[in-house]
Amino acid sequence: MSGSVVLQVLDLVGIFVFGITGALVGVRKKLDVFGILVLALVTGLGGGFIRDVLLGATPPAALQDWRYLVAPVVAGLLTFFLHPGIGRLERQVNIFDAAGLALFCVIGALKAVDYDLSPLAAALIGTISGIGGGVIRDILSGRVPVVLRAEIYATPAFLGSGIVVVAAALKYDALWVPIAAAVTCFGIRLIAIRRGWNAPLPRNP
Repeated sequence: MSGSVVLQVLDLVGIFVFGITGALVGVRKKLDVFGILVLALVTGLGGGFIRDVLLGATPPAALQDWRYLVAPVVAGLLTFFLHPGIGRLERQVNIFDAAGLALFCVIGALKAVDYDLSPLAAALIGTISGIGGGVIRDILSGRVPVVLRAEIYATPAFLGSGIVVVAAALKYDALWVPIAAAVTCFGIRLIAIRRGWNAPLPRNP
């Protein structure tokens, strides 16, 4: 399987996973099926749209391949019909969000490397790719975006992207590198949630 095919498969998986997080937030907010599908779409596609526009890869991949639009719609419909009780959703949103964050930061970094960006720029593109859809989702659902709260969120994405970028800079091309990067991002995000790790806050005057 070629690298471009692997990247596309990961992209679709990331879109599907993030679509589930958007739909779960919509269920928790008691939106109708249309609202749930909108959140699934913007969460699944938002980060990729921002990534492709910043890279100059226009029109974005989601507008060129019907599968990119179908993936979040299917995720939204599955969540709408099969979601568990409202009281159990928060934990699932966090898990799926961490998985989507991990997949998208790696995908964004890999794509940025393919466009010959500098290591720092590629890591930033990976981070933005990971957090973009969640920011749009939270704004539309009336929540303060996770990345703007005290929670550790963007840092795991930057670390995951950084692993990919550093390996590329060292001309080290191995399948385990993006896997290790995704696992690192996912693990740190889940540990931060479980242990309540937060970014530093300003001192009270």
